[in-house]
Amino acid sequence: MPDTVPAPGEALPLIGGPQAWRGVDQAARGDWAYTFSAAEVAEIETALAGVRDTGILAIDRAAFPLPTLSARLAAIRREILEGRGFFLLRGLPIDRYSIAEAARIFWGIGAHWGEAVSQNGKGHVLGHVKDLGLDYADPLARGYQTSARLPYHTDSSDMVGLLCLQTSRTGGLSSIVSTTTVYNEMVKRRPDLAAVLMRPLYRTRWGEVPEGRKPYYGTAPFNLTDGRLICSYVRSAVRKAQLMDVVPRLTPEQVAAMDMFDALANDPALHLDMVLAPGDMQFVCNHSIAHSRTAYEDHPEPKKRRHLLRLWLACNDGPTLPADFTGEHQGRTAGGRPDGIRVPGVPLVAPLEAGAASQ
Repeated sequence: MPDTVPAPGEALPLIGGPQAWRGVDQAARGDWAYTFSAAEVAEIETALAGVRDTGILAIDRAAFPLPTLSARLAAIRREILEGRGFFLLRGLPIDRYSIAEAARIFWGIGAHWGEAVSQNGKGHVLGHVKDLGLDYADPLARGYQTSARLPYHTDSSDMVGLLCLQTSRTGGLSSIVSTTTVYNEMVKRRPDLAAVLMRPLYRTRWGEVPEGRKPYYGTAPFNLTDGRLICSYVRSAVRKAQLMDVVPRLTPEQVAAMDMFDALANDPALHLDMVLAPGDMQFVCNHSIAHSRTAYEDHPEPKKRRHLLRLWLACNDGPTLPADFTGEHQGRTAGGRPDGIRVPGVPLVAPLEAGAASQ
């Protein structure tokens, strides 16, 4: 089925399927989490032993073999890409490992699921989510570099993964919401505003401009593709793009539509909250899940401060995407998937220190 944009006055369809979940129901289930067994941890550590002296970028699935765990990971991967869109892996004894070792484990597991793509203009394929003292109001600052609350948003890849190394003193709760459910609720309550989000909103590129592109671009948050709702939503990028004279001004209808999206995402009945403990790995599909984080207060001791590693993964067999996702929006990998943020002449790197990840 081609990309679908309903004609003016045409009724918008409701979208069913496993992506259309409610947080209150998922909280009661908990079958979206799996705890590694002692044998599986041993298997992971055997794989780690084989790559301790290998550069992170050189580690692929073959270099990080998981003979028995790989089948379970493959099933979880399908659940993320084709099912509910998220999963939590627990039980990794993170205190046993240095950051370099934890990064290789995280990267190795990610290599079983996809290709790591750049997360910023410096070519970082291994990201660090840590407060670097930046101001979220700065048009060039990215939210993951601050301790501020992050509104619900999606990232520029098929999948995003987080590995928790250290938790904050207070706050920092991870929350996710089904964008299919948000869309369905908008269609039921205000179909006119749902239709507004099926037309492009303009965003800033945060100063990270790919070759031949403008420092801003337009893309629609809601897209009906192959009978599935594909969502791309970053309100902070829309808001900061309004500081650019060349970007069309937001209409009252566009503001109202984003306000409704945000209100629904923040509805406790719709979103799902998670506490990420050290060693937990959370993976979500960006096309069907928006994620958020509450504001947090960190520990005064530098070694205790909240710190997560992050991967953006391109998955060759991911869901069918609108053409502009690898067109005006961003580039594409060799497999034709969104390739994150690529800036001309910038090589891919995997920094092991959070400070090196600042932009």
